Amino acid sequence: MFRIRQYMNEIKNPTPIGIARKPPGPVVIWNLIRRCNLTCKHCYSISADHNFPNELSTSEIFKVIDDLKAFGVPVLILSGGEPLLRPDIYEISTYAKEKGFYVGLSTNGTLINEENIGRIAEMDYNYVGISLDGLRETHDKFRRKEGAFEASLHAARLCRDANLKIGLRFTITQDNEKDLPAMLKLMHDEKIDKFYLSHLNYSGRGNRNRKDDATFQMTRNALDMIFETCWQDIEDGINTEYVTGNNDADGVYLLQWVEKNHPEMVEHIKTKLQQWGGNSSGVNVANIDNLGEVHPDTYWWHYSLGNVKQRPFSEIWMDTSDPMMKELKKSPRTISGRCHDCTFFNICGGNTRIRAMQLTGDPWSEDPGCYLTDEEIGLPANTKERNSNDAVAI
Repeated sequence: MFRIRQYMNEIKNPTPIGIARKPPGPVVIWNLIRRCNLTCKHCYSISADHNFPNELSTSEIFKVIDDLKAFGVPVLILSGGEPLLRPDIYEISTYAKEKGFYVGLSTNGTLINEENIGRIAEMDYNYVGISLDGLRETHDKFRRKEGAFEASLHAARLCRDANLKIGLRFTITQDNEKDLPAMLKLMHDEKIDKFYLSHLNYSGRGNRNRKDDATFQMTRNALDMIFETCWQDIEDGINTEYVTGNNDADGVYLLQWVEKNHPEMVEHIKTKLQQWGGNSSGVNVANIDNLGEVHPDTYWWHYSLGNVKQRPFSEIWMDTSDPMMKELKKSPRTISGRCHDCTFFNICGGNTRIRAMQLTGDPWSEDPGCYLTDEEIGLPANTKERNSNDAVAI
């Protein structure tokens, strides 16, 4: 996750460089259940509205939570499918909160209503992320359910009024990029705390529908809009957060924005971005799926590092005998193509590996989702340029 507001705050109120802080353990995104009441177009878990066998029991989940706590994991994001479909979701949430985790709830929002908002508020989630992929017509089409937009927006309002920190998650594609300005306005109008722009990652239905991925120019336009909106909020004293996910080239693109608009801060921001280091799949972010399989992140469901029913997460996560894990934990990683020659490799870290794997079969080839031109990343002039109107080649 790339925290735009954090780096823009550094322009306004720079902090000492210091030593890069290493998290005590990875953020764990936990798909507690695969069942979902929606069948979204870009779902990485290919969820459906029926029960899936062999999911972890409540007692097994508690045992894993104990191990995660002892291992130093600071953050648990409870996800699905739709996590609110688990009958024991409140037991799990309470147990995790009592252990001292930062606990987030990742939901489509359609199941949050007046009947359960009180219970949800009692959980005191540190953050509730609700997916909205456009205005009514667009969102309902994405989510394949009429009325999904109104239900999710209603959920956001209920959570807001219950004093829970909430955010809107928006996965940008060619089909919904036109709705982004209205979504940013909606965020302000509804006094929502956070906006998360997710780039499409090629897993599950997202891989099947990758032909709909935003073009490079659409991506750049979207980030320009978010950068300007975030900066204006800072100038106006509005305390909103803006983050992006699944394309670590966003850090380099922000640096270019700083160079154009605040050139005196370029070196400071560049150093801060280098300390961030870009992609951290298999290092600072982890995934446990509904069956207990551990993955380098949520988009690697095709590749298991081990199962928490057989081995503790803490043991699985540190085991570099797995060849994929060994390479992911290398610093710097060995990546070919444009990534290898990029001047800003130490900022984005080679970007996401799953797009490279899905398109080329090689997880260590260049990320085809990088929307920066050869000139922008310091490649020789005779290198074949990318067309900003192109999407990722399929």
